[in-house]
Amino acid sequence: MRRGVLMLGLLGAVGLPAAAAPSFTRWVDPFIGTQGTGHVTPGATVPFGMVFPAPDTADRGWSHSAGYQFQDRRILGFSNTHHSGAGIPELGDVLLQPRAGQAWTEQTTDFSAVKGNEQAHPGLYRVRLPGHGVSVELSAAPKVALQRYRFDRPGRVQVLVDLQHGLHYVDGPTVLSAQVTPRVDGLQGTLQRRNWVERQVSFALRFSHPVQHRQQLPPRPGEHASRWLLSFDLGQSRTLEARIGLSTVDEDGAQRNLATADGQDFDSVRASADRAWNALLGRLRIDADARTRRLVYSALYRALQHPSDIADADGRVRGPRGEVIDAPGGVYYSTLSLWDTFRASHPLFTLLVPERVPGMVNTLLAHHRQMGWLPLWTSWGRETYCMIGNPALPVIADALLKGFGAGGAIDEAAALQAMVETSTRERPDAPAWAQRSWATLERFGYLPLDVQTGESVSLTAELGYGDAAVAAVAERLGQPALAERFRARSRSWLRLFDDQTHTLRGKDSAGRWRTPFDPVMATSPLKNPGDYTEANAWQYTATPALHDAEGFRARLGGAAGLEAWLDRFFSLPVPAPDPHLGQEALIGQYAHGNEPSHHITWLYAWTDAPEKGQRLREQIVRRFYGTGPAGLVGNDDVGQMSAWLVFAVLGFYPAEPFSGRYVLGQPMVRGAALWRPVGPWLRLRGQGPLPWLDAQALPARQVSHQALQRASNLSFRAASPRR
Repeated sequence: MRRGVLMLGLLGAVGLPAAAAPSFTRWVDPFIGTQGTGHVTPGATVPFGMVFPAPDTADRGWSHSAGYQFQDRRILGFSNTHHSGAGIPELGDVLLQPRAGQAWTEQTTDFSAVKGNEQAHPGLYRVRLPGHGVSVELSAAPKVALQRYRFDRPGRVQVLVDLQHGLHYVDGPTVLSAQVTPRVDGLQGTLQRRNWVERQVSFALRFSHPVQHRQQLPPRPGEHASRWLLSFDLGQSRTLEARIGLSTVDEDGAQRNLATADGQDFDSVRASADRAWNALLGRLRIDADARTRRLVYSALYRALQHPSDIADADGRVRGPRGEVIDAPGGVYYSTLSLWDTFRASHPLFTLLVPERVPGMVNTLLAHHRQMGWLPLWTSWGRETYCMIGNPALPVIADALLKGFGAGGAIDEAAALQAMVETSTRERPDAPAWAQRSWATLERFGYLPLDVQTGESVSLTAELGYGDAAVAAVAERLGQPALAERFRARSRSWLRLFDDQTHTLRGKDSAGRWRTPFDPVMATSPLKNPGDYTEANAWQYTATPALHDAEGFRARLGGAAGLEAWLDRFFSLPVPAPDPHLGQEALIGQYAHGNEPSHHITWLYAWTDAPEKGQRLREQIVRRFYGTGPAGLVGNDDVGQMSAWLVFAVLGFYPAEPFSGRYVLGQPMVRGAALWRPVGPWLRLRGQGPLPWLDAQALPARQVSHQALQRASNLSFRAASPRR
């Protein structure tokens, strides 16, 4: 049967209109999460794109990690690189701000504009700046940012080009040096910047009209990059377009990247972006009410924005130590918030964008070749050393256990070597706060609180899932001794399990528990330092279940003990919750606003009361996901919060992310269909508590990735069929 005919049948099966080219982007609201702690920007990008032009309403502060808050009244301008949903401000390169007329001079200090009506759609952002007499539209190709200005009247206009602007994590100017070359139709140059990371950004800026006059503004104290006032005479036209190519490598790379959109006008680029988004969003089809569709497709849109492919069009990229390297396969991904995204985002990629997975893993291995260890959190290709553990390890293990190394797409032996070296090699040049050595863990079998300065419990638990990932890959590749070595080390958490409180508790090098001890007191290295990372003892105790849910259940006394622990976990209140300590979007001790809790409702699947987890997930979706700008309660963390929602609504989740299995709950939609690269779509049907895969019951409430790829139907029934 031809795929098009089959698709019509699938659309009917899930209750969707059998349109020849259905629109899924119409369900996306890019403003969800732009107010509050979601840290989302409504700007324009393509899936996994290099550039992300967006409005900046402030240039510093945790609340403006993406440069934007919906309720802010004024826009500073429109810069062209952003992280959406991250927790620390970075990027914000090459800010532009247009204005009708010639009112700005070198004495002007405020170029901001009061914003009027805003609109956003995948691949398009539009805003009216009434005080500046202009409407601004933003769009993007994979390596080119586009800005189009429609002025209220023709004639002479100005554009501010602020190369000093950026989104600031540190105080003061962040540009170390700059070289800029004026061109007839714009500017090009290279900036050396230091903020969250130290990085190089080269740019090529081209306007659709020649620059009539240019004026360099006087630098402010400490500034090394220039700000320019560019004047244009549009004649009878009212439209001016700016295009920006960027590169991690050099200005030639920026020019080549810019040329990738030559021959395409703004509307063509916008239409291409919409098609790209529609194609990927359309890989998931759901039968649900309008609100649920808006929630799910908006979440899927956010989940597929990052990581960002920052390789130049010629396949070059500047790696984590600043050297220019060849990107493996011509792609190189950054904005890798791995501590967050290994949990659900990367498993979601294996289902919906499998063609991207080898490139992501090969990026991790390229990083290892440069650094000697796998990445933690990268921005513009550079290591931030943000967060703890080794979260690249479960991403690699997940891909290999699901078969993504087949045919040499990933060098599995090299991957295992990188995983082992990341788990054993000393890191003398890492920052003082980052992991440098393995000697303490090897000596004590855990990280003692008097030897490890801060986060000792969280680090012990987090390193455990990395060790388990190494063990899983070693076993896959026929190295049982290596597998057992790391599997034994993955059990370090057992040494910190306190039978009195049933939590993971700090212990010193003499084996003495931390005293006094309050298991509900949250700690973080940046605020109230202690044994935990943006969490408390209760919230970190379930971390070992990420790699050994059965072992965690056994340590609590079996299914009944796990159920009792979970019941207490979800009912014990958090006193004086602080979002800066990860205490946000709370149900008892559960903090949905921070990733260590994300798998915990699914642990009820290892008890005799899986329905309790289902009711909690329905409550989480109802309380912490909405359709307005404040619709995310908690930082989206580069798509992890969004990926969690997609899985929860579909009724299954990678609770043990690199096990090659999904834990089954119940869908929150009437039906769904999932695209697969080979064969028919997978249909999800029903909302009952009993899962079936084709004609086979799944009493263990788990299904493997391979089985899911082979099956035709995953159904959820109210009762078993009568014989």
